[in-house]
Amino acid sequence: MKNPFRSTRLFFGEMVDELKKASWPTKTELRDSTIVVIVAAVILGVFTSISDFALYQVVDLFTSWVS
Repeated sequence: MKNPFRSTRLFFGEMVDELKKASWPTKTELRDSTIVVIVAAVILGVFTSISDFALYQVVDLFTSWVS
C-alpha cells in the first residue's frame, strides 16, 4: 500500500519548486493591475445598474399600456 504522507510531501515539494519558477509581479505591476480590475468592476457595475433600470422602465411602460 502507498504511504499517503509520502505522496503528499512529494506533491508539496514539487508545488514549491514550480512556484519558485514562476515570475511574480512587482509591487508596481500588482498595484496597477489591481486598479485596473477595480475600475473595470465599477464600470461594469454602473453599466449593469443603468441597464437594469432602463429595462425596468421599459417593462413598466409596456405593462402600463396593457392594463
